[in-house]
Amino acid sequence: MTRLRQLGLPLVLVLLRGRWAALWRARWRVLGMGVIAGAVTQALYFAAIQRIPVATALLIEYLAPLLLVGFTWASTRRRPGTAVLAGSVLAVGGLVLVIGPGALQAVDPVGLLLAFGAAVGCAVYFVVAARPADGLPPVALAGAGLLLGGVVLALAGSSGLLPFTATTGDLPLLGSDAPWWVPLLIVGIIGTAIAYATGIVGSGIIGSRLASFIGLLEVVFASLLAWLLLGEGLTPLQLVGGALILAGIAAVRMESPAATGDEPVDGSGGKRAVLQSAGPRTAG
Repeated sequence: MTRLRQLGLPLVLVLLRGRWAALWRARWRVLGMGVIAGAVTQALYFAAIQRIPVATALLIEYLAPLLLVGFTWASTRRRPGTAVLAGSVLAVGGLVLVIGPGALQAVDPVGLLLAFGAAVGCAVYFVVAARPADGLPPVALAGAGLLLGGVVLALAGSSGLLPFTATTGDLPLLGSDAPWWVPLLIVGIIGTAIAYATGIVGSGIIGSRLASFIGLLEVVFASLLAWLLLGEGLTPLQLVGGALILAGIAAVRMESPAATGDEPVDGSGGKRAVLQSAGPRTAG
């Protein structure tokens, strides 16, 4: 995990040349991205799946969009629009079908609590990502946050609080064996660097609420890739679930940003009306 963070250090340093003031202005965003959305969320999720099934942990973590809707409702005392509520129901129902109804089994309450903590961290990610850039490139925000998260995880590992293991042998990849650094690069570049950077850009354009619902498609695409690349079965219920998630996203998209108080920022990082009610404001 720490090695993945170190891979992005040169790129972050290049992007930050002459922009160190922007990094300081965004210090609270970087802290939130790295410590809460990165290190804490990952640690809680992996701790959760030691106690509860992966499907259950995923189902709970991806309740993050509902947490954003609920927080907005509680903080503004204004009921979300009908489209948002309908979209929430459709999306969660679809998520249950994609992951599998078996995920709703009674399981370890500590594991459930850990997974819920991961859901909170996931919601924080979308809130932080949707805030104005203020001169800090999205890739620099992602890289700086992940580097900070890597330091936190390294400290947790070296202290014995979080056990770490690693291997340098060949690993199975797409039906053949590959050196350990090949899957590391795939996860580091595609699953981490590109995913975080594009997620931050997208959240800044469309707002945290819609971005969090679109994030549910991660589960859908994971099922599709498992079907295409690994030969895992794809049931009719999962296909229906994917359609329901898409319908939920469409319903949330229909809601006027002005009515929800979750307007996006423009592509240059300027503020139109940023996250009026989706999350607490931070300095910087």
